Amino acid sequence: MKKTNFKTIALLFSAFLVGMWSCSAPKSEETSEEVEEVKFLSNVSEIKVGDQQAKVFHLENSNGMVVEISSFGGIVTKLIVPDRDGKLENVVLGYESIDGYDTNDYYLGATAGRYANRIAKGKFELDGKAYQVTTNDGNNHLHGGTLGFNRKHWDGTLEEEDEAIKVKLTYRSPDGEEGYPGNLSTTLVYTLTEDNKLLISFESVTDKPTIVNLTHHGYFNLSAMKEDILSHELTINAAKYTPVDGELIPTGELKEVKDTPFDFNKSTPIGERISDVPGGYDHNYVVKEKHDGKLAKMATLYHAGSGRVMELYADSPAVQFYSGNFLDGALTTNGITYSQYMGLCLEPQTFPNAPNEPSFPSARLNPGEKYVHNIELHFSAK
Repeated sequence: MKKTNFKTIALLFSAFLVGMWSCSAPKSEETSEEVEEVKFLSNVSEIKVGDQQAKVFHLENSNGMVVEISSFGGIVTKLIVPDRDGKLENVVLGYESIDGYDTNDYYLGATAGRYANRIAKGKFELDGKAYQVTTNDGNNHLHGGTLGFNRKHWDGTLEEEDEAIKVKLTYRSPDGEEGYPGNLSTTLVYTLTEDNKLLISFESVTDKPTIVNLTHHGYFNLSAMKEDILSHELTINAAKYTPVDGELIPTGELKEVKDTPFDFNKSTPIGERISDVPGGYDHNYVVKEKHDGKLAKMATLYHAGSGRVMELYADSPAVQFYSGNFLDGALTTNGITYSQYMGLCLEPQTFPNAPNEPSFPSARLNPGEKYVHNIELHFSAK
C-alpha cells in the first residue's frame, strides 16, 4: 500500500477551502439581497403636560407616511402624506408643542368623548333617572365636557406587526366624571399600514348603564395649509342630514339633502355653496338611519392642487361635517395662522343629542355589552 504524503494532503485541503469560499461568496451576496426590507420606523419621546409625562409616538411606513400620536388626549398631532409628486407634507392642524393641547379649545386632532358632539342642556335620562353633565358650549354639553377625553392622560404602548404598526391607548373614566354614570374603560388603537391607511378603533365597557359616542376630531387640509379648504372637493354618501336650531342642536327631524346646499353626493367644492349655509357647515349627515355596525364609505376629500385624496370609512351611522367655522386666527403654528376655514373635520359618530331623541340611533351602553367604533382614513394621490 502506497504511503500517504502529508504535504500533498495539506495542499489538497487548502485547495478545498479556497473552492468552498469561492462557491459560498456569491451565495452570501444573494443572502444579503434577500434580507427583508424594514417597512416601519418608530420611536417614542416624552414631554411634560401639566404635572404628568406624556408619550409621543412617531410611526412611519416605507412610503414616508408619518403619524404622530400623543398619549395626552389620544391626539393625532401630525399626519404626513405624499402628494401626486411624492412630496411629503403635514395635512392636519395642530399646535407646535404637545403641551399646547392642554388648552385645546378647538379640539385639534382630539379624541372626543365620552360623548362627541352636543347634548342639549347637558341633560338626559336613563331608566327614569336624570343626569346632568357639564355644559361647556353655551347652554349645552360638547365633546365630553370641560375635561373630556381630549385632555386626559392615557396609558400608551407601541405594538409592531409585519404589515402594520400600532399605538394602543387605554383610559378608565371614573363614575361621575363630567357627570356621566358608570366607570367606563376605553381602549383606543391607532394603526398605520403599509398602504397608507390610518385605522382608528375604539372599544368601551361600563359597569352601569351610560351613554357613549367616541370619535376622532382631526382638522384636515390636503393642501398642507397652503390655502384654506374652500377649494377642496367633498363627497358625502348621505341622502339626509339632521337640521339644527340656533344652538346647533338637532331638531329631531331627518331632512333630504337633495336640492339643498347640504348635498355632497356628487363631488363638490366646499366653498361653492357655503355662503348659503348661515355660519358654515356644522351638520350631522345620516349615512345609515339604523346602526348596523358595518363598515361603510362615508366621504371622499380631494384637493386638485396636490392631488391628495382622503377616503373615510366607518361603522357608525353618521358623520359630522364641520368646515372650521370657529377658527378665528388666534392660533399661529409654524408661521401658519389658523383662520376660518383653514381646516375641516369629518367626524364619524352617533347622532348629536341622541340620548334625548328616541327616534335617533341609541347611544346607550349597558354592563356586559361592548361599545365598538371603527374608523379608517385611506390616503392616496392622483
